[in-house]
Amino acid sequence: MVMKFIDEFRDPLLVRALVEDIRRRAHGPLRLMEFCGGHTHAILRFGIRKLLPSHLEMLSGPGCPVCVTSSTGLDQAMAMAEIDGVILTTFGDMVRVPGRRGSLQKARAEGADVRIVYSPIDAVALAEKNGSRPVIFLGVGFETTAPGVAASILQAHNQGIKNYFVFSLHKLTPPATKAILDSGEVNLSGILGPGHVTTVIGTDAWRFLSGYHVPMAVAGFEPLDVLRAIRMLVDQVNEGQARVDNAYSRSVLPQGNRTALAVMNEVFEPCDADWRGLGSLPGSGLCIREKYAAFDASKVFPVVVTPSPDPPGCRCGEVLQGVISPLDCSLFRRICTPENPVGPCMVSAEGTCAAYYQFGETRLED
Repeated sequence: MVMKFIDEFRDPLLVRALVEDIRRRAHGPLRLMEFCGGHTHAILRFGIRKLLPSHLEMLSGPGCPVCVTSSTGLDQAMAMAEIDGVILTTFGDMVRVPGRRGSLQKARAEGADVRIVYSPIDAVALAEKNGSRPVIFLGVGFETTAPGVAASILQAHNQGIKNYFVFSLHKLTPPATKAILDSGEVNLSGILGPGHVTTVIGTDAWRFLSGYHVPMAVAGFEPLDVLRAIRMLVDQVNEGQARVDNAYSRSVLPQGNRTALAVMNEVFEPCDADWRGLGSLPGSGLCIREKYAAFDASKVFPVVVTPSPDPPGCRCGEVLQGVISPLDCSLFRRICTPENPVGPCMVSAEGTCAAYYQFGETRLED
């Protein structure tokens, strides 16, 4: 049943018809940005860029939470991992991301107790089993993962677990989108809206884009999902419209997931946050509310680190803004590879550089 469902969204006849339709409708140069790293991988995996007309350009945005985590944030996590007795837990991608002080993988090799978990609830269970040791969960992600991390804090609170803490480096996506549009460095014709994020926050959260006169179409992750959203954007451009269309209605509602939002808003509140490539953005992070300060690793284990620059030669920050593609970075494929990543865009499963490398992406011929 699942395979049949997937096949319906990969039907080659429907794909061909949609591509031909887009080619007929797309007039003049168009620049569309997919915010989500999952979309970047889907677009490259299924060869969608190569199917589109040459005057329709797809740019990748800052939709990789591991990638946009600042070097300073990584160094703070490293410092926490080195505190005697601490067990630091996080998702797999974060372990290999290099910072000024090295990576968490390196810290683990040197004796720090760094463990990979599949869910923040696993970290809560680990804290319960190790009552004499503090367990810190390094929370990295967008609105998609934040409700789960918030739920873990509520669970620890309700169960009276005193040795569970969260170091929140979570980010909010709309402020980053605003920052890219405000910078004026990339002139966009439209935005392919993030499917998983918008499942949580809802299409209503993107209505501010009308003020920029930039169309958006929220997409799923199968070929037909992406192509339908691209056609919606082309149609909006042709009509001179700037609305939020939904090509992922099987998962996304205008109001989002109210239960997930309620849990997230109970535990977290917006705060300023540092983004790789975008700098400090007001109200773009999620900090733990004072009510749950006992679980806030940044307050219980305050660490001071020197702000650190990105690795020399790494242009991950520009890739995240859509200013350049990985092919414009002199380190790409030469020095920076998945086996030897210089920056986070090559580490994360959602990283643009990793996607370009994995799928052998080259410059499209005119």
